[in-house]
Amino acid sequence: MTSVHEAADMPHAFARAFNSFDPDEVERLYEPDGLLVMAGKPLTGAARALANAELQALGKPMTVAPRDVHVRGDIALLIVDWAIPDAGVSGTATDVVRRGPDGCWRYVIDNPGVATQPVGR
Repeated sequence: MTSVHEAADMPHAFARAFNSFDPDEVERLYEPDGLLVMAGKPLTGAARALANAELQALGKPMTVAPRDVHVRGDIALLIVDWAIPDAGVSGTATDVVRRGPDGCWRYVIDNPGVATQPVGR
């Protein structure tokens, strides 16, 4: 099971889970009611899992480059540049994560800021 004990490690944990191509690994990084915002549409539960699984189904690895991590107690704001270069998909995520009672961080809000144009354009 994926567990993250430092907020700053969340982007890299997400990339590892994504690159496992196992949708369950990605889902473990979200709080049960965690929100994924895709094309301005908020998704939770099965819809969130499906949206992430569809990206994983591209079969191409993701890279991440965290810009900023701001932690205040058990809440953190993450700004992360990410890309799936071989699929021409990239974005700058604005994410909120929370440390749970077990000490592990999980996504409360995942807003990947998807840009569908090819990377580098």
